Amino acid sequence: MTKPIILTGDRPTGKLHIGHYVGSLQNRVRLQNEEQYEMFVFLADQQALTDHAKEPQKIVESVGQVALDYLAAGLDSRKSTIFIQSQIPELAELSMYYMNLVSLGRLERNPTVKTEIAQKGFGESIPTGFLVYPIAQAADITAFKANYVPVGVDQKPMIEQTREIVRSFNHAYQTDVLVEPEGIYPSHEGAGRLPGLDGNAKMSKSLNNGIYLADDMDTLKKKVMSMYTDPDHIKVEDPGKIEGNMVFHYLDVFGREEDKAEIEAMKEHYQRGGLGDVKTKRYLLEILERELAPIRERRLEFAKDMGEVYNMLQKGSEKARQTAAQTLSEVKAAMGLHYFN
Repeated sequence: MTKPIILTGDRPTGKLHIGHYVGSLQNRVRLQNEEQYEMFVFLADQQALTDHAKEPQKIVESVGQVALDYLAAGLDSRKSTIFIQSQIPELAELSMYYMNLVSLGRLERNPTVKTEIAQKGFGESIPTGFLVYPIAQAADITAFKANYVPVGVDQKPMIEQTREIVRSFNHAYQTDVLVEPEGIYPSHEGAGRLPGLDGNAKMSKSLNNGIYLADDMDTLKKKVMSMYTDPDHIKVEDPGKIEGNMVFHYLDVFGREEDKAEIEAMKEHYQRGGLGDVKTKRYLLEILERELAPIRERRLEFAKDMGEVYNMLQKGSEKARQTAAQTLSEVKAAMGLHYFN
């Protein structure tokens, strides 16, 4: 009996931060190691180019960096197929066939696309590739006949668009070639989204408010000591707020079971007064260093041989292409586009 298939990935626009780690990487490694699924993990460089077309070198360099983050976090090419999106040309051909099944109006109504267009400030200059990337995403998912796609709640409209395309294709061509995927969402809204060091709801490179898996100990220390806490907690003896205090938020996320009693005691102490921010930040630094030091060490080790990292990506891409090519062949057969067989 074949295993259910999971597809997941990231846009390589820079190194991955700890928001990516707690939001997706940890879960991917867990699913991979359970060995109950066949996992495809991809670097979505073509999707990244939809809004970075004029800076391709940034994307190219980021592919290697994200691959290092994957390996350091625990993804294993012996257990998961790790590949680069642009090396699978079959995905572009599938996208072309799917475009004919989706109206322009439907794309423009996609809530995720509307939100991202507003965030990026495209105005009237929306790149066509960006507008149609839900279709390309459907090609990614269906090419590997993924049963499950782990995504954030904000990506639900994208999964639903893929499901619509699958139903439209299978109905139009009277086939069951394409598999209708299901999203795997966080257990509650807000789960898996780590705020930035400054308290901003989003951790990102552009806001310079993130901790990266590649950060060394000194960098990590500087960032932790600059974190947003309670602006009204001026003196040590002042009562402090833990709501919106990034130090305590991060302690809740990264603290282990054995840390919970200490964290709760610190919260109570901080709220009644007498506990300074420096002490809480030093404790958080210990917690983060415990989690990130092994990842950092593995990353440095993998980085010593980038040739081997790219060799791994090449092998993964070749394997992924075989799967995508088989699906494309079935799609073209269903459409009657096999002229010479």
